[in-house]
Amino acid sequence: MSSILLKSAKILDPESSHHLQTKDILIENGVITQLEASIESADKIINFDNLHVSNGFFDSSVSFGEPGFEERETLANGVTSARRSGFTSFFLNPNLYPVTDTNSAVKFLQQQIDTQLIDIKPLGALTKGFDGKNLAELYDMQMAGAVGFYDFKIPIADANLFKIALQYVKSFDGLLFSFPQDKSIAGQAQVNEDEFTTYIGLKGMPSLAEELQVARDLYILEYTGGKLHIPNISTKNSIQLIKEAKAKGLKVTCSVALPHLFFTSQKLESFDSKYKILPPLRTQKDAEALREAVKTGTIDMVTCDHEPMDEEHKELEFENASYGSIGLESAFSVLNTLFGVEKASELLSKTKTKLGIQTSIIEVNQRADLSLFDPNSEYIFQKQHIISKSKNAIFLGESLKGKVLGSIYNSSFYEN
Repeated sequence: MSSILLKSAKILDPESSHHLQTKDILIENGVITQLEASIESADKIINFDNLHVSNGFFDSSVSFGEPGFEERETLANGVTSARRSGFTSFFLNPNLYPVTDTNSAVKFLQQQIDTQLIDIKPLGALTKGFDGKNLAELYDMQMAGAVGFYDFKIPIADANLFKIALQYVKSFDGLLFSFPQDKSIAGQAQVNEDEFTTYIGLKGMPSLAEELQVARDLYILEYTGGKLHIPNISTKNSIQLIKEAKAKGLKVTCSVALPHLFFTSQKLESFDSKYKILPPLRTQKDAEALREAVKTGTIDMVTCDHEPMDEEHKELEFENASYGSIGLESAFSVLNTLFGVEKASELLSKTKTKLGIQTSIIEVNQRADLSLFDPNSEYIFQKQHIISKSKNAIFLGESLKGKVLGSIYNSSFYEN
């Protein structure tokens, strides 16, 4: 029998009878067997200063590289970076090569994952090869284990195709993702259209490009029914549109990426390509509205939007660089800095239920699925803190509060 003992752990789990209490936690063969004021022995004893624990962290948008883009990230190292960053579960985006758009592609991914170490749930593509024209094998992929369908960061321009997709997946309770951007409005612009970006000479895309797509998708959802997730919303008006749709009873959820809560387009003054993300960084008013919507629950969840990119595609002049930033390693620290530890742990561990993902409770006889952290530790986020193969981190150089100490999933412990 293998056993792990957490000493003096403050528990953050509103569903647990031990919420906000400091207890010793004994885990035997992947199950919590004791929660007491003091427990003496185990095969492995974990004793950190100011140890806090919550349910294992989850993210709705993680990209790796394998298969096809192993230079960006491998599955093995990606799992290590996730677990050491406190994540025990996430949705894996289908932006691989080949694109995850068939039953066999979903099965291949699942065969590469050790389910005793982590719970990775693959997303399938909505259209074949992300072509935006022909629906992929949606039902077959769901039967193989895909949890939703998403042409990663590629908007579905064809409104009728989107309507048909919603009607089709409704028959088997499927979940559609729709990236919020009208490309005919966005054009070739790479940053937000605002006073500051105009001043520094960058061609901007108006927030209208996002809001038109959100409005269109919600109108179609109201017509068809079904379930829709809108990832990476970034503007104040998008929040209002989604709030109104929810008031009508539509089954819509949404997420915001961490950089849009933390930064604004003012960061582009340096023309540093690490700030080139999609959607682009918006205005201070947008960032404030997004933070408020996270607090009130209009925005259902946050995502670190982890998107590794190799140096050849990222370390270029701003206009030539690829979009994207990694975020697993900094996610807890950023949220803890913005909202405090209780809200941060809730956003990372409990909001997954809105996408139908079950969460465990920190109680005796429950499966061990825990993230470990110290919310008071302050540091400057640097490359030495990055476990990911790619180092394209938008938060490099930022002063953050709170460090992840590791995670426990079943019988495995990863220390950061």
